[in-house]
Amino acid sequence: MTAPLIECEKVNTFFGTFHALKDVNLTIRPGETVGLVGESGSGKTTIGRAILGIGPVTSGRISFEGQDIAGVVPRNRKGDAARIQAVFQDPYTSLNPSMTIEDILTEPVVARRLASKDDARAQVRTLLDQVALPADAAHRFPREFSGGQRQRVAIARALALHPKLIVCDEPVSALDLSTQARVLDLFIELQERTGVAYLFVSHDLAVVRHISHRVAVMRSGEIVEFGECDQVTAHPEHPYTQRLLLAAPVADPVRQQERREAFLSLGKEA
Repeated sequence: MTAPLIECEKVNTFFGTFHALKDVNLTIRPGETVGLVGESGSGKTTIGRAILGIGPVTSGRISFEGQDIAGVVPRNRKGDAARIQAVFQDPYTSLNPSMTIEDILTEPVVARRLASKDDARAQVRTLLDQVALPADAAHRFPREFSGGQRQRVAIARALALHPKLIVCDEPVSALDLSTQARVLDLFIELQERTGVAYLFVSHDLAVVRHISHRVAVMRSGEIVEFGECDQVTAHPEHPYTQRLLLAAPVADPVRQQERREAFLSLGKEA
C-alpha cells in the first residue's frame, strides 16, 4: 500500500482549558480526497489549520511524507513540506482586493523564489486555463468576478506552487447550489490531471459524498468514524454519523418526513 502523504497521530490541541482536538488520528494518501465532516465547533477547521501550520498542536505528530511538521510554521518548513496549500471558505476575503489576479497568482511563486517575476507571469495563462477562466482575467480585480469565479482564482493561487496537498476549508459553502456543483467538478478534474490530494472540510455530507474517497466524521474534537466514502455515507456505524445523514434534507417530502422521524428516534436513544 502507498505510504501516507499526511499522517496525524494522536494530535491534541488545547486553547486554554478547552480541549479542541482529542487524540486525532488521520491519514491522507497521495492523490486522494479525504472528506472531514461534522457540525460547527467539532474541530474540523482546527485540524486543517494544524496541518497547514497556522494552528497550534499541543501534543502528537503530524507527518508530511514522513517528516514531522507539527507546530512548524510554513516559512520554516523545508522542501516538499512547504507544498501544502489552502482554499478557504470566503473567496472574496481570501483575495487581496487591491491586487490584480495576475499579481495574486504570481506573488506566492516569487515570494518563495520558485521563479522570477517574468517567468511567474508567463505561467498565469496556464493557471487561468486550468480553472476555466479567460486570459483577460489576469488584469482584472477580485471585485469584478462572481463568487464562483473568485473561488476559481483562489484554487489557481493554490495550484501555482504545484502542491501535493490542498486543505479545502468549506470551499463551496458560500456558493449557490449550481455553482457548488461546478466548483466541485473542477476540484475533481484538477485532481485527475495533477494528482493533488485534498483534505476537504465541510459540514455538508452531500458535498463530501460527491468528492471524497474516504470520509472522517468529527464530533467534539474526536474522529468518531473513518472509512471508505460509500460505507460511511450510506451505511454509517456511529450514531452521530447516522444523525448527520438523517439530518440532510431530501427533495421528496415523504422521505423527508420518514428521515425526520428516524432522526428524532435516534435522538431519543442517544
